[in-house]
Amino acid sequence: MPDWEYGLILLAFILLGGYHVQLLRQIRRQPLSTAIGLSQQARRLWVRKIIQDGRDILAVQTLRNWTMAATLLASTAILLALGILNAAFFVEKQPELSKLFNYFGYNNEILWLLKLIILSGDFFFSFFNFVLAIRYYNHTSFMINIAEYQESGISVNAVIEILKRGANHYTLGMRGYYFSIPLSLWLFGSLWLLGGTLLLLVILYRLDRVA
Repeated sequence: MPDWEYGLILLAFILLGGYHVQLLRQIRRQPLSTAIGLSQQARRLWVRKIIQDGRDILAVQTLRNWTMAATLLASTAILLALGILNAAFFVEKQPELSKLFNYFGYNNEILWLLKLIILSGDFFFSFFNFVLAIRYYNHTSFMINIAEYQESGISVNAVIEILKRGANHYTLGMRGYYFSIPLSLWLFGSLWLLGGTLLLLVILYRLDRVA
């Protein structure tokens, strides 16, 4: 593979990594200026309000909706991951369409197989995080209904922490879906990978920040 293709691939991953390092810094320093930080604050206040007012039914309904969304996304992720693996191991050669769009790039069967495995691994990553999100949401649904009782030994902060963990895994699962955009375009060449990365960063910049 030419050196310039290695450079494009490295540049794409550096841009993605650098963006998320900067996002983490902003979440720590100015959390309310980011969508993630604002959501964390909203969930924290929501848990306190639910426990204070004793709105058990509302809590269960809301957590059920989150669990259903995570279940759907987890099911989709595992199906996509297994489907891509099936294509990687049972398709005999690289499709002609991929070679056609990769006119200026380097075509190699082993490299194409590696791309499919990386893409499949990305969806496995999403599946794993959505499953963990479901786990923590289920824990929260029990804990939020008994946190008001002193004998339970469960504090409000403990409920907030468990819900936060579930939400963090949900966010990571969604990031896996987002990353699949440039990784899928990578099947058509390194130029497509870089273009998809730049497009994704523009979209994420709008999604991750509060105007």
